[in-house]
Amino acid sequence: MFPVNPACAGQIINNETVLQTLGDLPIPVDMVDIFRRSEVAGESVDEAIQTGTKTVWMQLDVIDHAAAKRAALAGLNVIMDRCPVMEYRRLGMA
Repeated sequence: MFPVNPACAGQIINNETVLQTLGDLPIPVDMVDIFRRSEVAGESVDEAIQTGTKTVWMQLDVIDHAAAKRAALAGLNVIMDRCPVMEYRRLGMA
């Protein structure tokens, strides 16, 4: 797991240095979990598309239909307005 947050770049979270952008990731990642306001979530979705991420997951109340469509058209799996932990529990996986 890599923390990415332009406002906190360079700081340490959970023994990991916070990166400024998804483009700074050292390796390709399977999923980007977006914890941003809906009106700026599209920026993260576009970065995920550019970096070859397989899945974008927009957290509860993070809704950007245009960004979701761009990601889907680029071949990414898209989950929007959901929490991974809640979904794992609902599916009996946690």
